[in-house]
Amino acid sequence: MKPNHTRTLTALGALILLLIQVSCAAAPAPNLTPEAPGSARPEGSLRDTQSATPALLWTRTPTAFRPPTETPTITPTLTATPRPTLAPDAWMNLPVIPGEPSQIVLEIFARGQELGNNPRAFSKIGDCEAVASWFLKDFDLGERYYNLGEYASLQSVIDYYKGSFERESLAAKAGFTAASALSALWADPYKCEKGETPLECEYRVNKPVMAFIILGTNDYNHRATFEPNLRKVVERSIELGVIPVLVTKADNLEGDNSLNATIAAIANEYNVPLWNYWAAVQSLPNAGLQEDKAHLTWAPNLFDDPKNLLFAWPVRNLNALQTLELLMTTLPTP
Repeated sequence: MKPNHTRTLTALGALILLLIQVSCAAAPAPNLTPEAPGSARPEGSLRDTQSATPALLWTRTPTAFRPPTETPTITPTLTATPRPTLAPDAWMNLPVIPGEPSQIVLEIFARGQELGNNPRAFSKIGDCEAVASWFLKDFDLGERYYNLGEYASLQSVIDYYKGSFERESLAAKAGFTAASALSALWADPYKCEKGETPLECEYRVNKPVMAFIILGTNDYNHRATFEPNLRKVVERSIELGVIPVLVTKADNLEGDNSLNATIAAIANEYNVPLWNYWAAVQSLPNAGLQEDKAHLTWAPNLFDDPKNLLFAWPVRNLNALQTLELLMTTLPTP
């Protein structure tokens, strides 16, 4: 067989794998067209008796990023303190926004600064729910595309991490599983080095201080391998000085919430941040899910209208800003 035929078959195989994944297969395209000032916003099917009020965190004045001037000396391992095992269902009662950074997170941050990671950049690792057009892009497009309403203090977060919101991650693609982030077959051949995984490629190119790890929806048929693969993603992130922020998922495609339990257990074991997004959507209509029980409900990122916070996507974007604010205000200033 000629080499070009082999490449063609490989590409077709990858395409087939992509098409059979669940998370973005039939999702409606997001409406990214800004509304004219003063125009009425469609309310859709809303329950006026419900409200969503995620807690505010803190703010601080951003500081400029200063790249390192010396070649770092990297410690082989970070300090690890044994932690109690998380009970199987305990994750359901964990807060939506993670608490203040642990000692291990501070050590990861310090390592990242030695490696030259940018404290004003973050990455997204995951499936279509981590792709910029769905997740956070509006905040880099200007205030015509969002309104923070009572969360106006989060503008400092948008200013601080400017550029990361609309950036297309090299490790976020429709159909991604935990294994995909670790497979060079999924890497962008034009931007990644030979043999480089999407995870490593993204971290090398973007040099982020932290990364949202949004995996699990497409692993409902790969439960046996999800835990070891997610563990590798976390460990490799730590090695490269990138704080992994693990994110629980809204869906329960596996039927027993075991993937969310795994996500929370690994976050607890490594003492890294857990954004418990599952908890944030439980009070929303249909728990923030469309009729297929896989895709999130959509509304614009206009937080001045509380009705928009009855939909999963704006709540998700608000939670992400709050999590970023936590890190921005509690990590040491470089």
